Amino acid sequence: MNLNDLLNSQGEWLRCTGPNSDIVMSSRVRLARNLSKYPFAHWASKKEQLEILSVAKEAVSSSKKIKTSFCLDIGKLDSIDRQFLVERHLMSKEHAVDAENKGLCISDREIVSIMINEEDHLRIQVMKSGFDLRDAWHIINDIDNEIGAILQYAYSLDFGYLTACPTNTGTGMRASVMVHLPSLVITKQIDKVLQAITKLSLTARGLYGEGTEASGNFFQISNQVSLGHTEEDIIDNIERIIKQIIDHEHSARESLMSQNKNMLSDRIWRAYGTLKSAYIITSNETIDLLSIVRLGVDLDLIKELDRAIVSELFIITQPAHLQKLEKKKLNPNERDVKRAAIIREKLGENKGK
Repeated sequence: MNLNDLLNSQGEWLRCTGPNSDIVMSSRVRLARNLSKYPFAHWASKKEQLEILSVAKEAVSSSKKIKTSFCLDIGKLDSIDRQFLVERHLMSKEHAVDAENKGLCISDREIVSIMINEEDHLRIQVMKSGFDLRDAWHIINDIDNEIGAILQYAYSLDFGYLTACPTNTGTGMRASVMVHLPSLVITKQIDKVLQAITKLSLTARGLYGEGTEASGNFFQISNQVSLGHTEEDIIDNIERIIKQIIDHEHSARESLMSQNKNMLSDRIWRAYGTLKSAYIITSNETIDLLSIVRLGVDLDLIKELDRAIVSELFIITQPAHLQKLEKKKLNPNERDVKRAAIIREKLGENKGK
C-alpha cells in the first residue's frame, strides 16, 4: 500500500457504520509521546530528529498491532500530497508546513496514523466511524503499550507523560468526537450548547481541528487538559456530554420536522438540486450544501442517497484531492469546475440506490 492507493480507498471512519452515525461522523483518540533520551522535537537538532524518525519508524514497522502499515517521509512529499494527508485527517496542518525530518505512518483502512516529529516525537491517532471512543481507546492503548515496550517514553511519576505542550502532560491523551449538528445551528441553539461545553472543560473546534471554523455544521468536541485525569475519566466525561448533545440534536430535528417540515424540505431539496446540477462550485458552498443534504438523508427525506456517499464527498472535493484525481495542479477556477463534475458523477451513480 502507498500514498496513491489512499485516493481510491475510503477510510473506515468515513463509512458511517459506527454507532449514532446519523450525528457522529467519527471518534478519535490521540496520544502524545516523547522519547526520554531526546529533547522535544522543536528543540532537537537535525541529527537528533533524524534519529527519532528512524527509531520510531522501526518500532512501528515491527508492530503486530498496526496491520499493513506504511511510512512516509513528509519532507519528500510535494505540497499537494501533504495537503492531501491533512484533508484525510491523517496528520495536522502544522505537520505539513515545516516538513523536514518528519514522518507519518498509516495503517490499513486509515484507522491508525502516527505522526513523527510533530510537536511531540510521536502523535499516535486512532479514528473510528461513529460514536465509538471506547473501542478507539482500546486499540490505541494496545499500540501504545507495544511501542512503549520498544521505545523508552519520557515519563514522570509526579506528572505522567511529559509533552511539549503542558496541556497534554499527564495522560497525553486528546479524545475527540466529530459531530454534525445542523438542526441546532438552524434553530439557533448551537451557541448555548457550545458555551455549556466550555464550562465542562471541553472545547469545540472546526472540521480540521485547532484554529479552524466549524464549516458544514461539523464540530470537534474534545478534552482541554489531561493532567490530573485518568484515561477512563476523560473518555467517561466526553461520552456523557456527547450523549447529551446527540439528544439535543435529535430533539431539534424532531422540532423542525413537526413545525417546519415544508421549510426544511425546501432547503434540503434545493441544496440537493444545486449539487446535482452545478457546473462550478466552491469548496465552502459544497460543504454547506452537503451538510444540508446529509441532514435530508438522516431524516429520510432523501431516500435515494447513501450517507456514506455524502461523507466521502466532504473529503474528495477538497483541493488536494481534486488535484490528485486530475493528476496535475489546478487553479481555483479549475478546481471549482472539477469539484462540480465529481459531485454530479457521484450523485448520478448513487441515484436509486
